[in-house]
Amino acid sequence: MLTFPLLSLVTGFGIGLAGFLFLFTACLWWRGCLAALRAHWPQTRWVLLAFLLHLACVLWLALGRTHGANAVDGPLRMCSAGAAMLVVQAGRPSLRALWLGVAGGALLGAGFVGWQRLALGMERPGGLLNPITFGDLALCLSLLALVGAAAVRHAVLRAIAALGVASGLAASLLTGSRGGWLALPAAFVLLAAARQQALLPRRLVLGVAVLACALALAAYAVPQTRVHARVAVGVEDVQRYLAGSPVATSIGVRLDLWKAGLRLAAEHPWRGLDTPAYKRRMRAWVAAGELSPAVFAPPEPPHMHNDALQALVTRGIPGLLAWAGILLLPFLFFRAQLARAPGAAPRAQPTQRQSAALAGMLVVLAYAAFGLSEVIFWSMKGSLFYALMVFLLMGWCLVDEEAGASADSRLTGGVTDAATDAATAGTADKAAADTAPGMMQAGQARPGPASAGP
Repeated sequence: MLTFPLLSLVTGFGIGLAGFLFLFTACLWWRGCLAALRAHWPQTRWVLLAFLLHLACVLWLALGRTHGANAVDGPLRMCSAGAAMLVVQAGRPSLRALWLGVAGGALLGAGFVGWQRLALGMERPGGLLNPITFGDLALCLSLLALVGAAAVRHAVLRAIAALGVASGLAASLLTGSRGGWLALPAAFVLLAAARQQALLPRRLVLGVAVLACALALAAYAVPQTRVHARVAVGVEDVQRYLAGSPVATSIGVRLDLWKAGLRLAAEHPWRGLDTPAYKRRMRAWVAAGELSPAVFAPPEPPHMHNDALQALVTRGIPGLLAWAGILLLPFLFFRAQLARAPGAAPRAQPTQRQSAALAGMLVVLAYAAFGLSEVIFWSMKGSLFYALMVFLLMGWCLVDEEAGASADSRLTGGVTDAATDAATAGTADKAAADTAPGMMQAGQARPGPASAGP
């Protein structure tokens, strides 16, 4: 739970290794995980079915395509990430581990790209990932650390989480990625709504808004960060595109790709075309003078630079609906969990379910915003990070729900006779004393000894 976000930005294997370990642990704890799946199937079925439908759509298209097999790996591993939700329910780890992991991951990520930018002189540092993907994931860790800062009680842990918020924002700025920051306005709307429910302190929400503005202004003013240059390039790109310049620019290429993508989608609305096929079609348009040759200027764009359009072009309308499902249904799940949680009293700490649900909504919202100017699900690491984080947070929502149900049943189903209460307590104490250390009590879903947990 700790090392998954901690290693996500600074290693090439951290996210994939975490996915494998969650799946391996679920296989070891198969009885408890199966019991958790059965117990919470009514709450989780639509999210799980959305990921399975996404995989089924890709498999259906892969049958008739020579290049389709490569596209199956990502959706398959995203489905297997559902094991993380079951492991959380079976092992019941502390949510604090995740908050420490996301804060530490943002800190390490900021140090990594800071070293690449300032010491090595790299213009677009991205660690071991693509700079855009790195910047998007760093921003996502920053938003998660913000929820963690409100959730933890210890002052030192809160300071670490707050430092993680600043580090994630700084790491995203250092990559020079501009599209990812489209997630911040939508995130602050959600955070403001959470503030109205007393889930986040006012000072924390306002402090992050001020911090984001201060970091952006500082990065803009310091020439070494090249943020000023990136902004100037963006403005120049738009001006050139509107003037009809044939020179290839980053924004101009995106706009041409989007126009070509809509035309391709109109020609093949139901099954779409695989990447080699739609590129051949676009080259024919370039040769006929119907499309700007800038779209194939080196380095040639590997995709449409828009998640929804990429799904529509390559998988048709069914693929677009399947892509929308893995965003919309998790968001609705987390919103329902947040609505079911009791309102927090002023100055009170949010519950585990409230924190996990709010964090889950931020992850989904951030990925939807990332996809406006980038195909974030094109990256295997980006896809698996999303699936693992969504399912982990779902697991913590359900663990909190189960604990709350147990507490309610104890309050409403207790005996009224004081002597019976004492006898029951004595029996429970004797049973606990006779139980070997590490064994779980009846009714808990964890299948093995505590030493086998994560």
